[in-house]
Amino acid sequence: MNTATPFLWIKNTAEAIGFYKEAFGAVEHYRLTEPGGKVAHAEITIGGAKISLAGEYPEYGILGPETMGNTTVGIQLQVDDADTVFQQAVAAGAIIVNPMTDQFYGDRAGSVKDPFGHYWMIYTTIEVVNPEEMQKRFEALFES
Repeated sequence: MNTATPFLWIKNTAEAIGFYKEAFGAVEHYRLTEPGGKVAHAEITIGGAKISLAGEYPEYGILGPETMGNTTVGIQLQVDDADTVFQQAVAAGAIIVNPMTDQFYGDRAGSVKDPFGHYWMIYTTIEVVNPEEMQKRFEALFES
């Protein structure tokens, strides 16, 4: 195995591509469009990471989080300036799930839900924390 590529199913793939460009600086590489205009498949990259996108196909059991009412997957987006990218995503239409805060594990992170139901954790590493220290800090969260 060489790579793992996220594959997001989305109710309106064309709108999602526009959002990902505006919010995260995504680059679109191609899209396959049906005669009626529906985007069947597309490929984008965000910071060098490939992400595949596809429209919904209920006849094959392929539904996005908007239709299903939730998602079971989140995407972590590591960036140089998490605060700026977080605000960019919110300005583009994302909903804040968890505000930007410094985390015990050494990242400054926040989470948003995009308009299509996918969750994104946007973060910047601000401190390298070894596993033993991380465990201590984690346990301390339960002491209060």
